[in-house]
Amino acid sequence: MNIHVRRARPDESERLTVLAMKAKASWGYDDAFMEMCRAELALTPEKLRAWTVWVAECAGELAGMIALAGDAPDAELEDFMVEPNFQRQGVGAALMEVFMDECRLRGFKRVCLDADPNAESIYQKLGFTTISLSPSRSIPGRSLPRMAKAL
Repeated sequence: MNIHVRRARPDESERLTVLAMKAKASWGYDDAFMEMCRAELALTPEKLRAWTVWVAECAGELAGMIALAGDAPDAELEDFMVEPNFQRQGVGAALMEVFMDECRLRGFKRVCLDADPNAESIYQKLGFTTISLSPSRSIPGRSLPRMAKAL
């Protein structure tokens, strides 16, 4: 599969929000849960300006995205989503490679993230370690694995 990674464009915010919602829902969450996550998962033009966001394209379709925020020494991985039809086809690996290269280029010493509990094992395979729990920004009372990886 030919995967092309590039910077996201401001006019893609709605399409990226749809992608984020589909990717999150692929874990089997119900409609009520997804509605509670909608605001947090929205890739607003403001987020696209504040973060460095890359998208992966396959055959002209948006296949995934990853977002970098944070201040040295710690990078923050904000949104890492792969469209369900493109999962397990190398899209995530291509995005993560570009993300990590940029983190090293900027001199970050560590990458941190709040993981969906379903994705914790995926991040562990990528070398991340669970260091604590963080409160969900969408679901009151829910905790998320706080993970980190030294660079």
